[in-house]
Amino acid sequence: MSQPVLVLVDHAGGALRPITAELLTAAARLGDPTAVVVGTPGTAQQLAAELGRHGASRVFAAEGPDAEAYLITPAVAALAAAAAQTQPVAVLLPSTIDGREVAGRLSARLESGLLADAVDVRLAEDGTVVAEQSVFGGEYTVHARVTVGTPIISLRTSAIEAQETAGTAEVVPVELVVDPAVSARVVAEHPEPAGDRPELTAADVVVSGGRGVGSAENFALVEALADVFGGAVGASRAAVDSGYYPSQFQVGQTGTTVSPQLYIALGVSGAIQHRAGMQTSKTIVAVNKDPDAPIFELADVGVVGDLFTIAPALTEAVRERKG
Repeated sequence: MSQPVLVLVDHAGGALRPITAELLTAAARLGDPTAVVVGTPGTAQQLAAELGRHGASRVFAAEGPDAEAYLITPAVAALAAAAAQTQPVAVLLPSTIDGREVAGRLSARLESGLLADAVDVRLAEDGTVVAEQSVFGGEYTVHARVTVGTPIISLRTSAIEAQETAGTAEVVPVELVVDPAVSARVVAEHPEPAGDRPELTAADVVVSGGRGVGSAENFALVEALADVFGGAVGASRAAVDSGYYPSQFQVGQTGTTVSPQLYIALGVSGAIQHRAGMQTSKTIVAVNKDPDAPIFELADVGVVGDLFTIAPALTEAVRERKG
């Protein structure tokens, strides 16, 4: 049997986030995918069947009232406890805000090397774990490995296509011990308003608006096109900085990385930091009045023209095609 690879499960509201399936697929390239669920009692059992379908052979259940009472440290404690039991070949985490902090703290606790924001992983011929990273706004690809301890790797969202298996997962309890002296207690939660559109990272279609959209009111054109596709709305950093759209919808190196089947960029120039967050999309369509806009270097379909004419016409054409 191959060595275990620990995967921190990202979940909310009783459902897995898409990055978890991607992490399990990546883990299968290195060894035996072993999920670690941190939550209130019963959470692991609720998620076990779906985790098994995505390749997990075991699910470590780190459960208790402290799981949601403190920030970050419960996940660190759970992974450290699971690592002590299994001696994993690697630990994989999502490259999210929380995931990156968990990875850093776990690296310090286990005295192990950390590889951040990887886009792929593999085993070298000598059996060591190698992470592939896209750097300098996607201009270069590098390969790295740790020289100390167990490789701790955070994986970029949508970098790997998730695969399903016919497997089942055994739930194994692991003790969750959180030190209140070094933990921040959660005293209140203020979730961002959620609409009817899919999450950016989970959407098959993303329609993003840039500075060329011109105003917050004009983003209704972007929303209308996204809605007719059943997709998500994104925004470039320039649009967010201009106050056209909320920051949680920013696509790019300093925002959210997406990799949908279809990415439509309206009035987006294509700065390096934006391209780094969407360049792995399967099909890219760009609409911009500047024929020299950098976004056209990536686009599969480029339209030089006025987005205020093209976007409504495309929306209507899709609506008519759908009947």
